[in-house]
Amino acid sequence: QVHLVESGGGLVQAGGSLRLSCAASGRTFGSYAMGWFRQAPGKSREFVTTISWSGSNTYYADSVKGRFTISRDNAKNTVYLQMNSLKPEDTAVYYCAAAPAGVWPPTRYDYWGQGTQVTVSS
Repeated sequence: QVHLVESGGGLVQAGGSLRLSCAASGRTFGSYAMGWFRQAPGKSREFVTTISWSGSNTYYADSVKGRFTISRDNAKNTVYLQMNSLKPEDTAVYYCAAAPAGVWPPTRYDYWGQGTQVTVSS
């Protein structure tokens, strides 16, 4: 099992940056692909980005491509989401999730964090 805890959310002005972290418990973190999702008020949860177990492969939703960067540090059991050039439409609760290796990009995420709020003001 993997327990995920997000942090780093907050309030930022449009055009600014935030760096989210997702800390994982257990020693199997490196065996999972990791993803970030977000859910804005009144909207469904949407995919943001994912990174393979080795960190060699990444995939981004078109809405964040070129602005967001996912990375991971398996030694620290942590995955990051660097968010630049933030827009008001990026406002959402951001969730990290873990997916089993073997399928790229992942389609099934087994473990989820509690989420961290990101608010972008105009």
